[in-house]
Amino acid sequence: MNDFSYTQAASAKEATGIIKEKPQAAYIAGGTTLLDMMKANLLEPPQLVDLNQLPFKGIEQTSDGLRIGAIERMSTVGEHPLVVQQFPAVSQALLLAASPQLRNMASIGGNILQRTRCGYFRDAAFPCNKRVPGSGCPAIAGDHHNLAILGVSDSCIATAYPGDLSVALAAFDAVLTLENQKGKQRRVPITEFYLLPGKTPQRENVLESGELIVAVTIPGAAHARRSTYLKVRERSSYAYALASAAVGLDVQNGTIRTARVALGGVGAQPWRSREAEKVLTGAPATEATFLAAAAAALQGAQPLEHNRFKVELAQNTLVRALQQVA
Repeated sequence: MNDFSYTQAASAKEATGIIKEKPQAAYIAGGTTLLDMMKANLLEPPQLVDLNQLPFKGIEQTSDGLRIGAIERMSTVGEHPLVVQQFPAVSQALLLAASPQLRNMASIGGNILQRTRCGYFRDAAFPCNKRVPGSGCPAIAGDHHNLAILGVSDSCIATAYPGDLSVALAAFDAVLTLENQKGKQRRVPITEFYLLPGKTPQRENVLESGELIVAVTIPGAAHARRSTYLKVRERSSYAYALASAAVGLDVQNGTIRTARVALGGVGAQPWRSREAEKVLTGAPATEATFLAAAAAALQGAQPLEHNRFKVELAQNTLVRALQQVA
């Protein structure tokens, strides 16, 4: 790990001002991802800017929905009554992640920004287009069993966001509030926040230099209240998803009025499946409908030799989640 200085920012203006002067500096809240990457010498920020004194906390009901501060801890949000009642899939996604110790430390904003768990990205001994653009993607011909099958490119097949929370947020139309170095805020739907690898896999999201995630707002809806998050993994705890599904249904008299579907563990970003939602909306809540939706969700998959199993696994995960919530 490199030597670095540490500053506890007293305001957002101070925090963004430091990054403006030192673009290689990094923000820290929980630090559960950042410190791992620094220990592996994947990131070498000369200065860490602590955000924990900033007023980016709170879980409150607003006219837009439920607003969650970006430096609230995962465990606090996952266990909060408003989240449990109005967005059970979000609560489940948070409480199935990592371990209790990490959930007590990790912030919501940091979780949204966590980096891929591709072994080649995490090992500086290997080339990686995410770390060094143009150096290659050894995962394509190497170990890719847990990598993406949706939204991939010739430059990168990593599951860019490996976590759980943003999958549920993508399903329920969450919006991020971002603040820049001039103190101006903008709102970005989380489905537009992450970028597909294309030819520029080193750029994973739309954050500008120094920009902060201030809050997350999730609009309330009947399908959000009737929702679930199902995660399939190689171990029963402390493991990332091989495949996961966040689903919500509004069912009246056996007919699906509205549906929301997002997949995790299989996409180059949290994968919102509007194709599956089209199949579900207006259809009967039956196994035949769920099977058709699952087929639609994975229609564009581009698996390789060792992750081909994920197509069927993701389909079965989605069907099971739909059965549970229906």
